[in-house]
Amino acid sequence: MKLLWRAKMTTFQDGGEEVEDGAVYNVTLKKVQIQQAANKGARWLGGEGDQLPPEHTVRQYETSKIRAIKAGTLEKLVENLLTAFGDADFSYISIFLATYRAFASPRAVLELLLDRFGNLETSSHGEVANLNSLESEMVLRAEIASVLRAWLDQCSEDFREPPDYMCLLKLLDYLKNNMPNSDMESRVQNLLKQFQNQEVEAVDGFCSTSSSDLVDGEELEISNPEEFSSFQDHVVAEQLTYMDVMLFRRVVPYHCLGSIWSQRDKKENKNLAPTVRATITQFNAVTKCVISTILGTRELKIQQRAKIIEKWIHIAHECRILKNFSSLRAIISALQSNSIYRLKTTWMCVSKDILLMYEELSEIFSDHDNYLTSRELLMKGVMQGTVPYLGTFLTDLIMLDTALQDYVEGGLINFEKRRREFEVIAQIKLLQSSCNSYCLIPDQKFIQWFRRQRHLTEEESYKLSREAEAAADTNILSPKSQKSMVKRISTLFLGTDVFTPPKEPPLKSSPVGGSSGESTDSASVSSCEFNHSETEDVCVTPVSSPEDPLKKISGYSCSPDSSMSTPSSGVSSSPSFLLASNDDKSSVGSDKGYDSDKGSISSDKGSGSSKGSVFDAGSGLDSGSIPSRDSVPSCAPRVLPVYNRQSEGSCIIRVSMDGLHASVYKSILITNQDRIPDVTQRALLKHNLEPDAVEDYELVQVISEDKELVFPRDANVFYGMNSHVNFDFILRKKAELLG
Repeated sequence: MKLLWRAKMTTFQDGGEEVEDGAVYNVTLKKVQIQQAANKGARWLGGEGDQLPPEHTVRQYETSKIRAIKAGTLEKLVENLLTAFGDADFSYISIFLATYRAFASPRAVLELLLDRFGNLETSSHGEVANLNSLESEMVLRAEIASVLRAWLDQCSEDFREPPDYMCLLKLLDYLKNNMPNSDMESRVQNLLKQFQNQEVEAVDGFCSTSSSDLVDGEELEISNPEEFSSFQDHVVAEQLTYMDVMLFRRVVPYHCLGSIWSQRDKKENKNLAPTVRATITQFNAVTKCVISTILGTRELKIQQRAKIIEKWIHIAHECRILKNFSSLRAIISALQSNSIYRLKTTWMCVSKDILLMYEELSEIFSDHDNYLTSRELLMKGVMQGTVPYLGTFLTDLIMLDTALQDYVEGGLINFEKRRREFEVIAQIKLLQSSCNSYCLIPDQKFIQWFRRQRHLTEEESYKLSREAEAAADTNILSPKSQKSMVKRISTLFLGTDVFTPPKEPPLKSSPVGGSSGESTDSASVSSCEFNHSETEDVCVTPVSSPEDPLKKISGYSCSPDSSMSTPSSGVSSSPSFLLASNDDKSSVGSDKGYDSDKGSISSDKGSGSSKGSVFDAGSGLDSGSIPSRDSVPSCAPRVLPVYNRQSEGSCIIRVSMDGLHASVYKSILITNQDRIPDVTQRALLKHNLEPDAVEDYELVQVISEDKELVFPRDANVFYGMNSHVNFDFILRKKAELLG
């Protein structure tokens, strides 16, 4: 009789926690139901193939234990690299390698791995504590080799440390002594030669828009409308996609971590996360190119300017077909910028069909339901080539960094936080792999034209916009037809994010946006990277109303302990790299936080936008932004804190310094336990000021243009704040100190 074993059902059961010295593990019991039956005579019993009636089967169960480390010391986390496979935690090595830079350096990890756990003579590794047998030595050798192989496969850039390459040399020395003449040794030698023959990682010349990258004799120039019109729409979209693909494939995933990206604005970190900065630079270059082509030539007639807008909408549509969501977002952001959307008369000359196309493309990036539409499109058919809007992931990572603590009770590294971050990083890696399916050939004529464009400053573009609109007022359009068209366009684009003009009162109506007088919540992104000027940290931020909490958490926001700041963009009203985050950590160019840093494309750790530049999703929460353990539960909250909404005793606020532009802010997580000194100290830390100067500052909430709420010294910020207006605060020196 032949026995048939068939897995019938698998269930998982929470097995609680196991605590060891220096580590806490989550235990899951995996129960597999096995169906055993006699196969002989199955058909006589009414079964087809191996299917038997229930009464002729015997059910048995197998239970196995899965142990996943939840928190631990660095030593325990490194040791777990060697034991995770035995604990059935099969993804641990990949998660660790993708996120460890948030809490350790490559050198620290390598020294622990090789010197403490990889020493074949003195290792105290639990499974092979007594290395008295050749078998034990072979087990350890295989484990070490497996970890090193994964490290080189997944994160070889960790060893790029010019000019000395200390980690790579240490690894090579270890392999020569312990695994001589192995494939691993040859691989490390080749990698070392490769690094030594390369310059420090830099972006290819074609993707840079600075004048230093121009060929000798070339000068920046304002676009010639005829030259721009000579490029076919699909060619422009393909070339933008080519440049975006090259940059996105080079993004080092750990550069996107909120705790790393949020640190980008510190003086000592000017070269931090270069691969993310490069994508932001390209994003801003596309946005500025759109604005320059529309406004750069004063002599254009209304119809000619409208034709250029139509051309960019067609190019955006081609980008959508190519699944290039980065340039698509950049073009839409430029068209929604203040200097462009205010061209009411020009928009009146744009055909209805193209306006509808523009509306549909804009809806892709609607902040409804945490940017659900763009997320679904992004991961749909992911095996096809797809270039994402990186700000979305930067925001997510900044939100995570802000919302989850770096350390738990006992000073253990919170590895559950890293598992959550890896879920985002894995999506980035998957999309990077999908870019291999693109087959695009560079068009040097377009690339050279793109590089030659002189980008307008915010002031220049707004001035040219006013001149163009003033000239259009003398056009043949009657006041009645103009009013009708403005109303139609305003209705068509009602609800889209808009930007406020620089140094000008907000406009009462705009052809392509909602009200322009407010500033966005969590959806706004600020970025220093948008602006090439080091003195300017202001970027365009979209508008959302305090009554709409969904706008507070954009797809890019992240961790709770980071502060936020908005990215600065060279474009006056363009949402340059708009990444919304709940804390500073979500923006592309700033510290931790969602503000300009994390949310938009800035890098603070705060809530809605990134700290400094486009998607300043810099670092995650700084230690200064993390509330005390008494006020923050050790486990991750079910609902992440967001900007402009109090939920489960916490929320994210934006704090700017008095005297600076309001869009340069830091996102800070507060709880219902935080009082003025706590919040003030975290705000000072986020703005890189001396935290001991708490007594010298006062914290006020901006209620309206002419009203502020001043908090008493020991007030509870969470309960004392006005929750019916934007959670925007100003930190200013006390009056007596200014006198």
